[in-house]
Amino acid sequence: MEKLTGLIAAPHTPFTADGSVNYPVIDQIAAHLIQQGVKGAYVCGTTGEGIHCSVEERKKIAERWVSASDGKLSITLHTGALSIADSLELSRHAETLDIFATSVIGPCFFKPGNIDDLVEYCRINAAAAPSKGFYYYHSGMSGVNLDMEQFLLVAADRIPNLTGMKFNSSDMYEYQRCVRVNNGQFDIPFGVDEFLPAGLACGAVGAVGSTYNYAAPLYHRLIDSFNRGDQQDVAACMDKVIAIIRVLVQYGGVAAGKVAMKLHGIDVGDPRRPLRPMTEQQKQDALQAFRKADFLM
Repeated sequence: MEKLTGLIAAPHTPFTADGSVNYPVIDQIAAHLIQQGVKGAYVCGTTGEGIHCSVEERKKIAERWVSASDGKLSITLHTGALSIADSLELSRHAETLDIFATSVIGPCFFKPGNIDDLVEYCRINAAAAPSKGFYYYHSGMSGVNLDMEQFLLVAADRIPNLTGMKFNSSDMYEYQRCVRVNNGQFDIPFGVDEFLPAGLACGAVGAVGSTYNYAAPLYHRLIDSFNRGDQQDVAACMDKVIAIIRVLVQYGGVAAGKVAMKLHGIDVGDPRRPLRPMTEQQKQDALQAFRKADFLM
């Protein structure tokens, strides 16, 4: 089974000043990620504000990413939506594209109440793109808080194209159990940037995250140092990661992350409401804090 290895960026969706999708900027982001050695992109997820975009916008975003990546990035499309009708339409569209996999997060309003209901929800979505891999997107932000080891054990027999799980949780015990299901049957890319050393120690071979958009070389160095057993340099890298995360926490992860892209000359605009856009002064302050973190290499 092919796995997501190395760094997989969760890219921002660029917006213009009037709030419409700025499709040409996707080309800039893709070229930047390729130049930075990123292996793939997880498109229209949390960082990409997929749930803030219309179905038609998301289709066009997906098509643009496939074109912009030119086969140099492994593309996973998040097709989750509050309405399963929208999710299925997006997954059927994804089936027509040259991508690696689709992925859905659990719906955040009417939620699957048990493992069987979640597996069935995922089975229906995965079946809409049967030639692609399928990843469940596990995140506490959805409010679907079920045991993921049990999910994988049940889903293994019901979802033929189940590839694995995008694991966005700091529960490392649960992560280790997921990695071990059926003797390592599934790909479980780790999704908490600030816990990456813990993920590596627990068996992660791939990592999906937002800060890989603008700090990939720092994480490449961190991974290399971890693999060499240079824990002193891992700690030095984490000093910089912590400094990055402090800015995201202070100003809002999506909004501040979009500002960080300006360090590379890419303007992805502001987030869509209800996320709060930063003031011009806040943007300047955030850029100063990012520069002080000294993570550009």
